[in-house]
Amino acid sequence: MADASTSTHPDAAREAAVEKALAALGLDDKARLLAGQDMWSLPALPAVGLRSLVMSDGPIGVRGVAWSADDPSVALPSPTALAATWDPALARRAGRLLAQEARRKGVHVLLAPTVNLHRSPLGGRHFETYSEDPYLTGEIGTGYVRGVQDGGVGTTVKHFVANDAETDRFTVDNVVAPRALREIYLAPFERIVRNARPWGIMSAYNRVNGPTMTEHRYLQNAVLRGEWGFDGFVVSDWLAARSTVGAALGGLDVAMPGPKTVYGKALADAVRAGEVEESVVDGAVRNVLRLAARVGVLDGAPPVVDPAGHPATVDGDALAREIARRSFVLVRNEPAGRTEDSGDHTTGETPAALPIDPAAVRRVALSGALARDARVLGGGSAQVFPHHVVTPLDGLAAALPDGVLDYRVGADPNDELVPAGKGFGLRAVCRDASGTVIGSAPLHDGTLQWIGDDLPEGVTRANLHSVEITGTFVPRDSGEHVFGTRGTGELTLAVAGETLYDEIHRVVSADPGEAFFGNPLERGRITLAAGEPVEVSLRQVPETLGDDAPVLGVSFALCHLGPRRDPAELIAEAVDAARDADIAIVVVGTTERVESEGFDRTGLALPGHQDDLVRAVAAVNPNTVVVVNSGSPVELPWREEVAAVLLGWFPGQEAGHALADVLLGAEEPGGRLPTTWPVALADVPVSNTTPTDGKLSYDEGVFVGYPAWERAGTAPAYPFGHGLGYTTWEYEGIDAGPDGATVHLRNTGTRPGAETVQLYLAPRDAAADRPARRLAGFARVEAGPGESVRAEIRIERRAYEIWDEEAYGWRFLPGTYEVRAARSVDDVRLTAVVDVRAADVP
Repeated sequence: MADASTSTHPDAAREAAVEKALAALGLDDKARLLAGQDMWSLPALPAVGLRSLVMSDGPIGVRGVAWSADDPSVALPSPTALAATWDPALARRAGRLLAQEARRKGVHVLLAPTVNLHRSPLGGRHFETYSEDPYLTGEIGTGYVRGVQDGGVGTTVKHFVANDAETDRFTVDNVVAPRALREIYLAPFERIVRNARPWGIMSAYNRVNGPTMTEHRYLQNAVLRGEWGFDGFVVSDWLAARSTVGAALGGLDVAMPGPKTVYGKALADAVRAGEVEESVVDGAVRNVLRLAARVGVLDGAPPVVDPAGHPATVDGDALAREIARRSFVLVRNEPAGRTEDSGDHTTGETPAALPIDPAAVRRVALSGALARDARVLGGGSAQVFPHHVVTPLDGLAAALPDGVLDYRVGADPNDELVPAGKGFGLRAVCRDASGTVIGSAPLHDGTLQWIGDDLPEGVTRANLHSVEITGTFVPRDSGEHVFGTRGTGELTLAVAGETLYDEIHRVVSADPGEAFFGNPLERGRITLAAGEPVEVSLRQVPETLGDDAPVLGVSFALCHLGPRRDPAELIAEAVDAARDADIAIVVVGTTERVESEGFDRTGLALPGHQDDLVRAVAAVNPNTVVVVNSGSPVELPWREEVAAVLLGWFPGQEAGHALADVLLGAEEPGGRLPTTWPVALADVPVSNTTPTDGKLSYDEGVFVGYPAWERAGTAPAYPFGHGLGYTTWEYEGIDAGPDGATVHLRNTGTRPGAETVQLYLAPRDAAADRPARRLAGFARVEAGPGESVRAEIRIERRAYEIWDEEAYGWRFLPGTYEVRAARSVDDVRLTAVVDVRAADVP
């Protein structure tokens, strides 16, 4: 494998090929290369040996250029889950799998990872980002980028920068002081750029301190390229570029998607009008050609990774299962009724609730609608279509002896319309203006999204007039069924021969994601009988095929909600099953209307009657284990009433198998919290995501995450870094110096296990404007029962620096520091004191 960071000859050959191609291009071709030719790709220029560059959404899978289930994707656990492993090496393995998937789908650039921060738990895309801590975020992101690029596929680290919420994301001006911008929000991008050398950066929708990010000369030209030495390409978030001259001068290389964009002909015209120097265009083209050279689509340029040197083939199912079980965070594990503390609870007179001995239980009561219909990934552009999904019900049923598992719904939080799924057999039928069928395609569910010219065979934007989602529905339950639609245009909905809706629906929104991820709307109700098939149809005459549409294509959905049973009746059934069971497992979580791209959350409470279900089950069974299926923090008001709480995130396609591995003790839960979990939203020190007069002020400065909690003096439900295992650890000693520490620890339990040793740096004389402690490093170690092991952790110079706004630079702060070896930010096991001078840390 050729490594661009160590081998200068391939770099020189690539640069020579880039310059040769650039010199042969005229202005019009150069301008055209910087504009998407469609939703996902850049144009080929055969005259200079350039093939088309193809991009695709991530970050948990590679969807490809078609938003359909025709070519399934491996679905890994969510980014919060990956960060919960605290393992950059595992993130690198995940990246290598995604590169493998990208190559299979003909994709050259993955639109990931997302390294914005958990500034507020209300952020709608919280599940798609890693952590509240910039160091942890940067380390996981570095591993991910290295892994993808190990496989010869480019990355675009996003969204540069301060794109930490969804409310008014297309227009909001995030006002961030220079120090906070450097130490918190730019920090993970800087770490990844310096340590992983990503081939791309994605520019965000939002403004930062005035300029919109696609036109931000200071951040994109002076900081990203100038100070950090970034030599990749900068691509806009989709439809984020709004000014030809502003974007070109602001450092944006590529405006996506196409063909309608501010670049292309508009950019060539701006050059001819003297508004943009052609040298600026040349710089952007050079960056795109360099990317093409790196991924192997420019003749005469050796790719960074020779195809013969691609990493060994990765088993997607096995890796998805491993990441999931290593991401699960066991935050409580003891008999109900005991007061929780931060120690281990795997020994004592009364055993902890987990792990479950499958040979010792005669009946396990499982409840929660999400146990049957698991939510394995978040909503929005992160969505992919996995080949299969193993639900908790599936996984536990396969792992336990026949007759042991008793499942009841208990509580169903899905009280909103969602795209038609179980029980529906659907396809899309395309017709021209005369009503003649010109093409068709099968559908995975009730969602249809054909972007650009990604249409069925025989169908073009010119001959397509209407699309009908049609097929049959076999109801699972008798009663009143609700049907609805998502999307715009002329819509006609019919069920069982009855027309429920026939009108034109339009949405006016500045957010381009509204047409794709907007709220479903109820259109009618009809009573159906279980098991009796009915015909369903939703016809659309699209309004997004003409040249005036911001995104060309067809996007709409047939939505459905089944009959609602009495919540008290459902809970009573689950309670009856739990009362006589040896152990009760309750799966609770969020829905797509709670966590998704396109909007922020309004609260942290679990939807529906899930809290009531947990309390009712726990009241009759002291061995109640709760599994939380959410991508980000939720309130757990019953957490001290149950025996165990396991946070499962959005766990990917192997969710159920991984859950059975951990609950039944075949594997240890390996996760540690990448973000603080509050008792209640009212306790959260930084929560606002709603702009005022178009501005969102980051008034908290550098106090984000656990530093904000510490300054507020409020105890969370579970602190940053917290997580229990199935064994116990003794921290026996620490050898520390200014540039790192070695922590000696021993597995004192009866099982093999892994420990994540966290190193926090606390200045003895910290000023009021400086966090009392910061994560400076971490290491994951493994040991068998009774074995000793060492965790060696390096401390970087940046850990002792702050951004000096007056001097415009990083300032080293010498002095006396405590080096704290901990199991979480609030569970310090060993402390060493070091006196630090600038010369002590390279």
